[in-house]
Amino acid sequence: MAESLPEHERILQEIESTETACVGPTLRSVYDDQPNAHQKFIEKLDACIRNHDREIEKMCNFHHQGFVDAITELLKVRADAEKLKVQVTDTNRRLQDAGKEVIAQTEDIIQSRIQQRNITTVVEKLQLCLPVLEMYSKLKEQMNVKRYYSALKTMEQLENIYFPRVSQYRFCQLMIENLPKLREEIKEISMSDLKDFLESIRKHSDKIGETAMKQAQQQKAFNTVLQKQNNVRYGKNKYINDGIPEPRNEIVSKQNLAVEDEEEEEGHEDEVLTAHDLVDFSPVYRCLHIYSVLGDAETFENYYRKQRRKQARLVLQPQSNMHETVEGYRRYFSQIVGFFVVEDHILHVTQGLITRAYTDELWNMALSKIIAVLRTHSSYCTDPDLVLELKNLIVVFADTLQGYGFPVNRLFDLLFEIRDQYNETLLKKWAVLFRDIFEADNYSPIPVTNEEEYKNVISKFPYQDPELDKCFPKKLPMSQSVPQIYIQVKEFIYASLKFSESLHRSSTEIDDMLRKSTNLLLTRTLSSCLQNLIKKPHIGLTELVQIIINTTHLEQACKYLEDFITNITNISQETLHTARLYGLSTFKDARHAAEGEIYTKLNQKIDEFIQLADYDWTMVEPDGRASGYLMDLINFLRSTFQVFTHLPGKVAQTACMSACQHLSTTLMQMLLDNELKQISMGAIQQFNLDVIQCELFAGSEPVPGFHGETLQLAFIDLRQLLDLFMVWDWSTYLADYGQPGSKYLRVNPSIALALLEKVHRGMKDLSKKNNLFAQFRKNDRDKQRLIETVVRQLRGLVNGMSQHS
Repeated sequence: MAESLPEHERILQEIESTETACVGPTLRSVYDDQPNAHQKFIEKLDACIRNHDREIEKMCNFHHQGFVDAITELLKVRADAEKLKVQVTDTNRRLQDAGKEVIAQTEDIIQSRIQQRNITTVVEKLQLCLPVLEMYSKLKEQMNVKRYYSALKTMEQLENIYFPRVSQYRFCQLMIENLPKLREEIKEISMSDLKDFLESIRKHSDKIGETAMKQAQQQKAFNTVLQKQNNVRYGKNKYINDGIPEPRNEIVSKQNLAVEDEEEEEGHEDEVLTAHDLVDFSPVYRCLHIYSVLGDAETFENYYRKQRRKQARLVLQPQSNMHETVEGYRRYFSQIVGFFVVEDHILHVTQGLITRAYTDELWNMALSKIIAVLRTHSSYCTDPDLVLELKNLIVVFADTLQGYGFPVNRLFDLLFEIRDQYNETLLKKWAVLFRDIFEADNYSPIPVTNEEEYKNVISKFPYQDPELDKCFPKKLPMSQSVPQIYIQVKEFIYASLKFSESLHRSSTEIDDMLRKSTNLLLTRTLSSCLQNLIKKPHIGLTELVQIIINTTHLEQACKYLEDFITNITNISQETLHTARLYGLSTFKDARHAAEGEIYTKLNQKIDEFIQLADYDWTMVEPDGRASGYLMDLINFLRSTFQVFTHLPGKVAQTACMSACQHLSTTLMQMLLDNELKQISMGAIQQFNLDVIQCELFAGSEPVPGFHGETLQLAFIDLRQLLDLFMVWDWSTYLADYGQPGSKYLRVNPSIALALLEKVHRGMKDLSKKNNLFAQFRKNDRDKQRLIETVVRQLRGLVNGMSQHS
């Protein structure tokens, strides 16, 4: 109990010293103590309250008198306060009445000051806005006059300098919102201008290219004239012939005069046109600047390159009939040159729009297409003049683009392919010329009546007359076709040289090309024409003999052609060439073919005469003279071999020997013909008379050069066979058969057997006609038995030969 009292005092102290909101925890501790402790706490609390009441009462009693005194003084002051209030109210009324006018004036001043401040503010804001409005007005004016690049610069100034100053105003926001639209409008307008520009350069590409090619051609012609003048100045003559002036010299002179005239005409021109003079490039510059300012240069570059690639494909697409005229090729090349001249101009005057890598890629693509197109269309050309003009255009085309920095080596490689085609067209053209010359030739020696005519011939053909005396009239051994062929071969060389010029090749290479082309002309074209000429049915023996003579002289002229090529290409004589002229083999082959044709035609004529033979194989007695057809044949051979006097000796001898051998073989075949069943001895005797005439002809030496009886040996088989039957010397034949010294060494048993059987049948038939009972005569029976015995022995020899073989 004693312990709880101090605790209650502590709690009461805490309650008195603690704020009311924090009394809860203190009171809770009263209930947390011993049971009934709160009752005791209440009692303690009541005691404490009573003590405080007593203290309050003491304090009130102590201060009561001072309170009463203060109330009394306050009541005294109340009356004075009422008076003072009345005075203050009156003073306030008078003061209010006096300040009404001042207040009115003050309000007017305040309002004026506000208006003045507003005006100042408006002026300040207008000073900020007016430059913006002026710049925007300037922007609109620039848009109206299509100064788009300046307009974009103005927009940049507005955005970076002016708009930030007045961004709080609504009109500024409207302007800011309108600027992207204006930029898009400028982009669209500039792009439209670019499209117009692209369309314009597409239309003007051919004119630009034509001008550029013309300038390149003029420059090249000028350089050529200077070079030729220097050559003349130093005494160098590139075109030298066999001491005879050639037409090409005149052509060169005319070309020089033409170039000089052209230069004089060009000298009157005020200025040289360029791509910039023909096309206004300002749209592309303007569009490039605009897109660069807009930060969209890459889009513009891609669009420009894409559109130009499309135009390149259109330009590279040729017309289907381009190969028909040179104008088609010229228009095609002009468009391509114009395209790349424009690209080169754009490359050098702009930065970044196109690059060298882009132009190189575009050129490589175009070059592949150009080469493919030219390969295709040039293959359709059959006119060498058109192919030559195409070559000249390609050279000018290549030189022009090379001057702009584009590689053109592949074009010159293509020219070598076209050169082969050009040579093919030349070969076809010259084949027609050769055929016409051969058709018009009379295949007779050239008659020369005086020295002037003689000089005229040797001026066209390098003929060396073996006869020093110039007795006229005379005949040159060759026919008119020889100098004409020689002239045409030289013209072919000139034509081939025209293509080889301006190919940027050395004289040695050009010389080699000319020799190869001339070899083709000789070995293929001329050789083919000669072979076809020789095979023509209307070409007789006289014409063939003349052809052989002609080819001999043409063969001899080949060395002059080689010298001619060396002179026109200005190659030294000491230079060794891999390509030589193969005219020797060409003309030798033609001569061999002509010789073979002579042999063939001779044999054909012999066959024609033989077909006229009309033997009576059953005649009893011969006519006593040779057959008419054979005498005509021999006369023909004599006259023919007289024509052979101009032929080389071996040719004439071979022809004569071949004719005699063929005649002998044909006569032998006539005796052994399977359709001929029987032959009388009278027919054998008549046949013997014809063979004798043949032997006499062979012995008369129709062609000089045969030794002894060489030509007569062609009839030795017939002679021994006929002698065997005429003498009826079978015993000697059978006894000496197989001996080297046999009298009938050339008689074959099978041939003898076949002829003997025919004679046997002829004898039987003749006996029947003479006497019905002739078979019962003793002599006839003995002869029949002899023939039968000989036949058996001959068959034995034949069988032995077959078994041995």
